[in-house]
Amino acid sequence: MTLSDTEAQARTLGGYDDASRLRQVHDRDWVLDRVTGEPGVLIDLGSGIGQLLETALHRHPTLRLAVGLERSEHRLAEAGERLRRHGGRVVLHRADLTGPAPLPYRADVITMTSVLHWLYPVEHRVLAWVREHLAPDGTFLLTTYHPARDRHGLGGEDDIVRAALGVLGIPPESVPGLLEDRDVLPIATRTRPADELQALLGEFFTVEESWEREAVVTVQDAAQYEHFHAATFGDYYASVLEPGLRAEFFRTVGRVASERQRREGRVSSMPVRLWKLTARPGSTA
Repeated sequence: MTLSDTEAQARTLGGYDDASRLRQVHDRDWVLDRVTGEPGVLIDLGSGIGQLLETALHRHPTLRLAVGLERSEHRLAEAGERLRRHGGRVVLHRADLTGPAPLPYRADVITMTSVLHWLYPVEHRVLAWVREHLAPDGTFLLTTYHPARDRHGLGGEDDIVRAALGVLGIPPESVPGLLEDRDVLPIATRTRPADELQALLGEFFTVEESWEREAVVTVQDAAQYEHFHAATFGDYYASVLEPGLRAEFFRTVGRVASERQRREGRVSSMPVRLWKLTARPGSTA
């Protein structure tokens, strides 16, 4: 069976440069605005196509090493091309953040933007890793999203997916069971409430400061959101459907988002929090 362009994009998580402009690019700048002093080593967890690393290298000429950890080989390859001109100042590692291997670096700054929910329910593993890889007086800058969720644990992107599946003939009340049957955990369930997350972070770090804003997503048209969903979520949700329905699923996600934009002036809005953390000496995993 021939894949549609969007299905192929979802399989490789391609097109992230354009898709990130809808949400993640705002996190990148928000985080880097909080980097102070003259950092020598920065590690970005879930570094994607290297946008944050590239911006950090431009902003901070004192950086002698910018390290990226990313699971997707396609995104790593794109990052390698993007960052090639920085030579030995950049090191990229393919890594699964649910259990990252130790690395010979101690960072002045470690960043993670819009990634932690993908690691649920074993976030403690990467938090322990961060604690061990921070230099003395190092800072961990983390962004987390907190969509409202219903009694089934669905919210945020889950709501758009539920509406799209409804258009495809799956009753909305059947969607939670379908996701469970296919071992697809709702993104809003993966995203811990802020108070619960603060307690988890407190096992490893001191929260020096935190800031919150509304992350508002707007789109120009249905195609833009279709490609955003494919580049951001891949076939995570589409996998609940038979292969022959997946191309139409992506198109329907785009149409649902476009209709929300027309009706409400935006596709979605949810709180996003930026945490500034320092390691707690003697804390235990």
